[in-house]
Amino acid sequence: MTGSYEPYLALGAVLFVLGAIGFTTRRNLILMMLSSELMLHGVSLTLLAFGQMHGGMDGQAFTVFVLTVAACEAGLSLAIILTLYQRAKSLDVELWSTLKEADVESGMSDDDLFPTEERAPLSFPTLTTAGGMPALDDDAPLGPQQTPPRKRKKDASFRYGGDSKPTPKSDG
Repeated sequence: MTGSYEPYLALGAVLFVLGAIGFTTRRNLILMMLSSELMLHGVSLTLLAFGQMHGGMDGQAFTVFVLTVAACEAGLSLAIILTLYQRAKSLDVELWSTLKEADVESGMSDDDLFPTEERAPLSFPTLTTAGGMPALDDDAPLGPQQTPPRKRKKDASFRYGGDSKPTPKSDG
């Protein structure tokens, strides 16, 4: 980056403002996450421009930290978004604006947001006791479809890639 720094600072400001507008106007959680990433990249570009203006490496060092935080934020927010989607089957922010403390009164109850007939019962896998036979489902491929192991002839040998020919036994 040589010459004038105003275009870099202007581009960083535009990225930040677009991200802030997107974050405040969108209702979809994924678009809000992408808008916050856009704001962080605008800040990174501004830090790089200021670092070059002052002739130091401080801007690049701060940018590495900002990008690390952005990567962690993306992973955590994606995990949270997936969990929220599994619970409500929607990514609309209005559903999650009713998160509240226990003593705060709200117009909507949890039963309005998450009907009980949609919830599947929780089932956890269990381990069989030592030496016991595990319980198999009806549609499990094991059971009557098992084939007994083949018995080999004592005087025959098998070679990969060729025919199996009997080998004479030698009394040694």
